[in-house]
Amino acid sequence: MKPILLIVCLMTLSFHVLSQEIVWEGPAVDFSQGKLVVADNNRLLTFEDGTPFFWMGDTAWELFHRLTKDETLEYLENRREKGFNVIQAVILAELDGLNTPNAEGNKPLIDNDPTKINDAYFAHVDWVIQKAEERGMYIGLLPTWGDKVDKKWGVGPVIFTEDNAFAYGEILGKRYRNFKNIIWINGGDRPGGGENLPIWDALARGIKSVDQNHLMTYHPSGESSSSKWFHESDWLDFNMMQTGHGQRSYAIFQRLMLPDYNRQPIKPVLDGEPRYEDHPHNWKPETLGWFDEVDVRQAIYWGVFSGGFGVTYGCHAIWQMLDEGRKPIGFARNSWRDDLDLPGAWDMIHLRRLMESRPLMDRVPFQEIIQNENMPEKEFIVATKGSNYVMVYIPTGLDAELDLERCGWKKSKAWWYNCRTGEVTKIGITKHRGIHQFRTPSQGHGNDWVLVLDNVKSGFKAPGK
Repeated sequence: MKPILLIVCLMTLSFHVLSQEIVWEGPAVDFSQGKLVVADNNRLLTFEDGTPFFWMGDTAWELFHRLTKDETLEYLENRREKGFNVIQAVILAELDGLNTPNAEGNKPLIDNDPTKINDAYFAHVDWVIQKAEERGMYIGLLPTWGDKVDKKWGVGPVIFTEDNAFAYGEILGKRYRNFKNIIWINGGDRPGGGENLPIWDALARGIKSVDQNHLMTYHPSGESSSSKWFHESDWLDFNMMQTGHGQRSYAIFQRLMLPDYNRQPIKPVLDGEPRYEDHPHNWKPETLGWFDEVDVRQAIYWGVFSGGFGVTYGCHAIWQMLDEGRKPIGFARNSWRDDLDLPGAWDMIHLRRLMESRPLMDRVPFQEIIQNENMPEKEFIVATKGSNYVMVYIPTGLDAELDLERCGWKKSKAWWYNCRTGEVTKIGITKHRGIHQFRTPSQGHGNDWVLVLDNVKSGFKAPGK
């Protein structure tokens, strides 16, 4: 038996908290670093100058369709100050996006023909993208929602064939190839296989035939990943999964994230649609309740620490831009404006600052350090390791039993990082002998913490700084 050393932050070592600023200062990213590319190790995205890019996305599917210009500016500025750097939005929107005009009275297509776009509608899309660029934000741009390819549910109508999908892709590629802040997201909450596959493939090839400046992924249906259909497609630069809104267990990440991370050939992966804040669990609010900021943080940290190069937040009222006079989708219960400052949205800045305070280039999942037995699936402890640091996410304050000898160095400077506030508690120096047991400063539901272990020789500042 290896000895077990219990480290409690209130024992022997001084306890002090470093304050955390809340608002993001300046542009969300610096576009002078060049366009986004896939890193040489195929694990993440970087700017052309080699600077790693941590994807901190928000879900605004109906942004182009439902918001006025003033509302758009309000939304974008709110997200910039929270550190969001990717906004996921759809040109041909889900909620009757073809036949209900946008806020300026324009429909996107002439006679619902994808080869005949309405320039007045697209001029507004251009304007939104440019306003996002001014704030240092990418637009994760979906050409269409999935109901225009495969209705299944929603409004439709189905308008795409293989031929007009390619032509529509060419139109979009030509229009947006010189914009700085585009990341293409093919798909739209639909499977990519069967009769859908040639259409989605044609749309992607149409864009890529004229636009080689921007990366592309695919947004799949719930509890699936782009890798299921398109992993080896030349146009798919990184995999996107949707762990979705039906699970509270870590098992969904074991089923989606970890296999994608280990898939060959290697491609970057991220969760583009985890649990939305204020979304009913599995669409059954009366029996299963609603996802809150605790659920959101848990899914987001699980995804990032399990190999995601970033993650996308979502709020149920905001994706649909719900407002007075609009029919709620999926039991949504507030207006988009009322939900802009929900706690989970504010918590995202703490994740981004934590991750960007340490080297990202060689970060990997590091579950082998965790020696706990029989962890509950809803309280699963997850670890990640990078150059001279380890981070361990502890959702509910379970004692974390860690084999620190696996770190590869002899002593660590240890910290507690509060996922709710961004506050940092200094633990002190930990020697790597045997299995160490760490107890968080607070325990129970909603008390999630990240233990940060820095090689004492690294010289890192406090986490999040």
